[in-house]
Amino acid sequence: MSTSNSGLDNATHRVGHGDRVFPHFLENRLQACEAELFAPRKNKKPLVLGNCLPGPDAIMLQSNDYLNISNHQAILSAQLDVLKNAAQNPVMSAVFLHEDSDKHEFEKAMAEFTGFESSILCQSGWAANVGLMQVIADSSTPVYIDFFTHMSLWEGVKVSGATPYAFRHNDPSHLERLIKEHGQGIVLFDSLYSTTGDIAPLRELIDIADRYECISVVDESHSLGTHGRHGGGLVDEYGLTGKVDFITASLAKAFAGRAGIICCSSRFARYYPYMAYPAIFSSTLLPYEIAGLKATLDVIRSGDDRRRVLHEKSGYFRDGLTALGYNIASMSQIVSIEGGLESDTELLRDALEERNVFGSVFLAPATPKTRSLMRFSLHSGLEMEAIDYVLRVCEEIRDEIGMSNWKSTRRNRTAGT
Repeated sequence: MSTSNSGLDNATHRVGHGDRVFPHFLENRLQACEAELFAPRKNKKPLVLGNCLPGPDAIMLQSNDYLNISNHQAILSAQLDVLKNAAQNPVMSAVFLHEDSDKHEFEKAMAEFTGFESSILCQSGWAANVGLMQVIADSSTPVYIDFFTHMSLWEGVKVSGATPYAFRHNDPSHLERLIKEHGQGIVLFDSLYSTTGDIAPLRELIDIADRYECISVVDESHSLGTHGRHGGGLVDEYGLTGKVDFITASLAKAFAGRAGIICCSSRFARYYPYMAYPAIFSSTLLPYEIAGLKATLDVIRSGDDRRRVLHEKSGYFRDGLTALGYNIASMSQIVSIEGGLESDTELLRDALEERNVFGSVFLAPATPKTRSLMRFSLHSGLEMEAIDYVLRVCEEIRDEIGMSNWKSTRRNRTAGT
């Protein structure tokens, strides 16, 4: 008697974990990933992984530690003190924490720092954005989202079941047309965009959201700590705190930690922990992590000199690339060169790494498929000699391999003159 089951004939064949052949629905996805991300590259690795490992003298322009504080002694000491002296850590959801907890005290400090009534500490920027959207939106809510807004907010819209209406990047008039067509809802955008480094027209976008009585959510992940009074962010710098309903941020950028924050009203903060699934079903941050964040906040508040140096060096680098003919959209410490096709960005990445310069490749789904780019993240501790070297490298690359965007920019400049 046959014991075969035709429904299982083409299923899994377990030959140890490393050699397992998965069912076709997963095999197809893995093979598609292989064909799209691995196979086309010269080194058979995803484009974000180059051919070289950076040595001790490499110029690293990859980190989001914009104020160069990840190894600050006061932050490390605060973490170590708690690790050495704390009693057993509460490894549990934050919903069980009372109002006298270290978490609650840090939330009050962050609210004061940003000019909001309250704030909510989350496990990450991703958790903050997904959790917030899950709470404030549902299937009846139109959500107006800038095309380049961070993927965490797009995912939050999906989780909420709301209908997203994408408006053209930094285009207030398109946003207004969509709101007139679809009605009151939620407006989402980043204050400073992580791919190109440009800054949103905050006043115009927030005025439109306010005029049509929409909820406004601004992701300040890449501007909190680097912009605003004592690092309070761009919403603060523009004097718009009173007109914005929520700001969110990853604290893995200028704060150089692993957490996220939602700044909001006291009334909303009261209900959020019992409505947001990331808050209910994930463990809270540990005491040493919160101690580190509290010390980081003190360092950032007193870091006006670091911010000044960061902006000066970033401006110098942007001006240098522009003078070389590169098409730069940046207005900040994030400076990107658009390679276009992934194969062109691969050439650019390899040319930089051969000269000991390491940036970060951004490609789909972080960028449109044909607009991959090389991102340089500057920090306040970067030496001017290193910046000048990177500019010389970019000049060499321009002359040796040529970049289509540089060529088109040069033609436009020539025509303009």
